[in-house]
Amino acid sequence: MSQQIGRLLLIKIGDGNTDPGPEVFSNLCGIVTRSFNMSANEVDTTIPDCTNPENTPQRTVEPGIKNRTFSGSGKFVKSANTTAFMQHVIDATKFNAEVVVPGLGEFTGEWMVSEFEVSGEQEGNMDFSATFVAAGALTFTAEA
Repeated sequence: MSQQIGRLLLIKIGDGNTDPGPEVFSNLCGIVTRSFNMSANEVDTTIPDCTNPENTPQRTVEPGIKNRTFSGSGKFVKSANTTAFMQHVIDATKFNAEVVVPGLGEFTGEWMVSEFEVSGEQEGNMDFSATFVAAGALTFTAEA
């Protein structure tokens, strides 16, 4: 077993080009703090005891809607990749991306930015924070 390096938890933005070859994914530069959340809703399937209704029911659940969210914050770095990414944020459009989770694998598919914020102090660099949510079915590829 080995420890995984947090800075390798990445989101890579697709360039939208699929002709003539596969789409190219590039790291969203500047992210210093990041997290990836995998959750699912709980669908209650509890049924009271029909024979002995006074018995306390056992709560049971089934998995419901899956939720995959990546969030990151860091230093805003202007580049061609960032400019293309920001157009998706401004237009509120979907884009292809890969979330790389070290020691686990990659989640690839359509994503959208649900929240984006820039901030800065008078004598500092501009910072940003963003929340990415899956906008379609994701493909998981396990790490080799």
